[in-house]
Amino acid sequence: MLRRLLPLLLTPLLLANAPASVEGTWRTDDGKGLVRIGRCGAQTCGWIASVLDKRPGVPSTDVNNPDAKLRGRPLLGLATLTGFTRDGAVWKGGRAYDPKTGRSYRATLELNPDGSLKVTGCVLVICRSLRWTRAG
Repeated sequence: MLRRLLPLLLTPLLLANAPASVEGTWRTDDGKGLVRIGRCGAQTCGWIASVLDKRPGVPSTDVNNPDAKLRGRPLLGLATLTGFTRDGAVWKGGRAYDPKTGRSYRATLELNPDGSLKVTGCVLVICRSLRWTRAG
C-alpha cells in the first residue's frame, strides 16, 4: 500500500521544486511593450503582443530591420524570441531580435527567484541581461 501511495505523496514536492514556465505575457524592461512567450512547435518563442509606447513618432512597423524588404512588417505579432529549448531552469539556444536597433542576439531566458524573467543577449563574449516582469 505504501508503495502505491509514495509516488502520490512525493509528486507535489517534486513539482514545487521544478522551475516554473516562462510562458505567458511579459512587460519589457523599459515598459514600452508586452511580449507573449509560448510554444512554437517543439521550441519556445515570443511575439510582440502590444506596443505600449503611444508617443508620436513611435514606429508601428519594423523600420530598423537591416533587410529593407522586412521594414514594412507590423511590430504587433512580430517574433522577437525564437528557437529556445529548455535545459533545466534555463531556456537556451535561442535568438532575441530587438526591433529598436534591428539587431539579433544569441540569448537565454531564466526565471529570477522573484518571478521576473532574465533575458540575456550576447554578441561574441559581451552579454547584457534585462529584467522583464509578468503582465497580468
